[in-house]
Amino acid sequence: MENNIFNQIANGYDTKERKELARIIVDAIKAELKESKDKSLLDYGCGTGLVGLELAPLVHKIILMDSAEKMLNIVREKVAYADIKNAKVIRSDFTEEGSGIRADVIVASLVLLHVSDPEILFKNFYSSLNTNGKLIVVDFDKNENVSHPKVHNGFVQEDLRSKLSGAGFTKTKTRTFHHGKNIFMNQDASLLISVSAK
Repeated sequence: MENNIFNQIANGYDTKERKELARIIVDAIKAELKESKDKSLLDYGCGTGLVGLELAPLVHKIILMDSAEKMLNIVREKVAYADIKNAKVIRSDFTEEGSGIRADVIVASLVLLHVSDPEILFKNFYSSLNTNGKLIVVDFDKNENVSHPKVHNGFVQEDLRSKLSGAGFTKTKTRTFHHGKNIFMNQDASLLISVSAK
């Protein structure tokens, strides 16, 4: 998929700002991964692994998945360099098809805003999760100052809970956990975290 914008920006992706934001996101997700040492985790839309690779020590196995091969090449280099033994890197796109991959936890960090129909994604997440699995979504709260033809301008938490429920998820809890300057298309914005059970 050479037209994938993320293939074009892969090499310059790990900016100081993105690393700082990833650290904030990792801290929020870590709180949801207590007692996950025996679990498998799928980081869907992993990009260059800024979030997922930080979560690897907390789980038994981590699968880093993205649709952009050039992003995954960077992840592979990082995995090899850091000698991370419990990581597997896979190219797949859940908006087109399921992957046959199963996991106890799925993390989707700053993925939904790039997906035209998140409901398809949620259904594929649901079928990929093991029984009693957990879906953790991190994205931006709805932001009227952001306008881009290919990017959602964030999400209303109530709507997100409703869509997750429609895909079969239960016990969804959402909250805003960070406010930052110029973090979403050069606009001040807030991040939400959503945790759902299968």
